[in-house]
Amino acid sequence: MPQANDLMVILGLSDEPDRYSHMAMKLLQKYGYENIIGVHPTLKEVDGVKVVAKFEDIPNRPHTLTVYVNPRRLEPMIPGIVQLNPQRIILNPGTESRALTQAAQDKGIEVEEACTLVLLRTRQF
Repeated sequence: MPQANDLMVILGLSDEPDRYSHMAMKLLQKYGYENIIGVHPTLKEVDGVKVVAKFEDIPNRPHTLTVYVNPRRLEPMIPGIVQLNPQRIILNPGTESRALTQAAQDKGIEVEEACTLVLLRTRQF
C-alpha cells in the first residue's frame, strides 16, 4: 500500500470536474495523498496540482501511475512509462493495453486492471 507522501502520477489528468481522472485526483487528495503530478500535453496545473507534458519532467520514481488515456494514444507512450519505472500501474476501465502490460511486466512493474476510484473507496488502493 502506498504512503501519503508517495508520488502518484495521473496520466491524462483533466481540468474538467466530470472526468474520471479529475475525480481520481480529488479522491486521492481526500484520502491524504498530497504528492500528485498530472501528465497532459497542454495543461500546466489543475486545482493546484502540477501537470507536466513529458514523463522526463517527473522528478522521481512514482509509486503509482494511474492511466486515463485511450490505448491507441497510450501505445507511443509505452517506452516513457517503462523508463519512468513506477512501482505500480493502474489501467482504469477503457485503458487496458496488452502492449503496456507486457512491457511493464517484463521490467517487473506491477500492473492492475482496476478503477482507481473504487480502489480508493474500498481501501484497496
